[in-house]
Amino acid sequence: MLAGHGVARARASDVLVRLSEALNAPVATTFMGKGVIPDDHPNALGVIGFMAHDYENFAFDQADLIMGVGYELQEFSPARINPDHDKSIIHLHCFAPDIDAAWQPDISIESDIVDAIDALLAALGPRHVPPNRVEPLIRSLRAHELRKGEEDDSFPLKPQRIVADIRAVLEADDIVLADTGAVKMWMARLYPTQAPLTCLMSNGLSTMAFSLPGAIGAALACPGKRVLSTMGDGSFLMNSQEIETAIRENIPLKVLIWEDGSYGLIKWKMDMELHRHAHVDFTNPDFVAYAHSFGANSYRITSAADLRPTLEKALAEPGVSIMTVAVDYSENMKLIDRLGDLTIAL
Repeated sequence: MLAGHGVARARASDVLVRLSEALNAPVATTFMGKGVIPDDHPNALGVIGFMAHDYENFAFDQADLIMGVGYELQEFSPARINPDHDKSIIHLHCFAPDIDAAWQPDISIESDIVDAIDALLAALGPRHVPPNRVEPLIRSLRAHELRKGEEDDSFPLKPQRIVADIRAVLEADDIVLADTGAVKMWMARLYPTQAPLTCLMSNGLSTMAFSLPGAIGAALACPGKRVLSTMGDGSFLMNSQEIETAIRENIPLKVLIWEDGSYGLIKWKMDMELHRHAHVDFTNPDFVAYAHSFGANSYRITSAADLRPTLEKALAEPGVSIMTVAVDYSENMKLIDRLGDLTIAL
């Protein structure tokens, strides 16, 4: 099963989980669908849509049927999961599917998602479905990568360590926004998400810098929840002037900048496709002084041990807090090399 952002919009997470349990079917989510099945559920595969053949792709390699629930074509290219155009596809959404060569549904169910799944569950009735062998291995690979990062004290920080510390600090129903860029790739792959709309990303047009104003909006919409924007330095500099808006309107904006002095995702893609990169590096202002000039609280993380207590302090204090952490993106191509060498026997 492939669950998209439409499941969250339709508030269909609970019935999606019930359907996966009735079929004993593994469920992968899109980046924008993160959390529609809790990552600690035994049927949760993780996120699909990374730009290389990731752990979850092995499950789709073995599948002969994909059921897309609330999935829309712009969330990611279906060629990633149906490259040979040989899989049967069921589309379930509140509107007709967009199609391409890799996504031509054999059956299209166009209905309210909750009503449709309730009807499917009633038609299925009780049945015995043998356990599948897919999720445990894929889940263990992802958990091992995150656990290894959690134990890495090197500086600049590895992306895996930053993700692990964010997860350790935030409660299950707190909201984190992962901006477009390399930060989104690491957060999408590794950030355990237990509820829909608690890890927000922009796909489709993949708008850079959405997470800072997005965090302002989330804080206004959910005043009882803690909200954290995670973004690269390139994204931050696109609309950081909105710090003034948050201060003026007394909005508790919290931002963690992953600083590497480059357009990290563009560099990553150039290194993958061209084996070199050019014209993607830049210099930054002193982010601590910059944030202070607006009247915000501001911190620079200077060691791996410093990140978690700084996050806790910033999230607990009133007002606007801007944090900067240097990130080691040499992990980007190391990940691609590891995944390229990976084989999984399912």
